[in-house]
Amino acid sequence: MKVEDVFGQIPVLETERVILRPLRAEDREDMFAYASDPEVTRYVSWYAHQTLEDTDEFINHVLKNYAEGQLAPWAIEDRESGKMIGTAGYLSWNLRHFRGEVGYALARPYWNRGIVTEAMGPVMQFGWDEMKLIRIESRCIPENIGSARVMEKLGMQYEGLLRKHLYTKGSFRDAKIYAAIRSVE
Repeated sequence: MKVEDVFGQIPVLETERVILRPLRAEDREDMFAYASDPEVTRYVSWYAHQTLEDTDEFINHVLKNYAEGQLAPWAIEDRESGKMIGTAGYLSWNLRHFRGEVGYALARPYWNRGIVTEAMGPVMQFGWDEMKLIRIESRCIPENIGSARVMEKLGMQYEGLLRKHLYTKGSFRDAKIYAAIRSVE
């Protein structure tokens, strides 16, 4: 199996409240609205977008990955408003070890409503079914209590603290690691 075999055509995934679909150039203003929010970017490894050009650069990178069949996130679209409110997807995929890492970001007005947990359900199912993963993991810095709760709600178990695991925004940060495991017979 190759990454291109699975991500050559990123499928649309749906839940009751959201549609997970490929990101589009037209999402730039919706994305900028949350990607420029210092609270949204407080605990992530990337800096807040300062200009629409920052957002365009990210979207163009994602569109290039789609075109090349590489890992790239789904846009999270709110069914009710049709607005793009975040992203969710695989950050890495180790084919040899059947392991993938997931990540997500969500606009602040949608926090604490179970949206990320709902969106990540089909993303993880895609990992089990299409990527044939045995282990799906995710990390967050210890201060990111909301993200840790999401991982737990997704059935991931806390495995430990990775000390000085990330160098981000000019400093070394610890990371809590969580994982869900599919049983292998």
